[in-house]
Amino acid sequence: MPQSVAPNPQADAERLEAATEQAIAACGGVARDAVKALIVTNEFLEAQVRELQATVSHGYARGKFELPRDRKDWYD
Repeated sequence: MPQSVAPNPQADAERLEAATEQAIAACGGVARDAVKALIVTNEFLEAQVRELQATVSHGYARGKFELPRDRKDWYD
């Protein structure tokens, strides 16, 4: 049986630091602009998740997602 890989906090910290530097560099070195860009990106991704959750079949999801209260086509 394969052994599970133990999480490496040091590698995660290094990866996060590198991603942080890349985000700031992509925004011309301005950290405030990088934060704004990341917030906009996060909001976009959250909207995509909501859209996908609304379109996935309830039978397929098997109750893994909270049902939206405003959906008219869900049965009680």
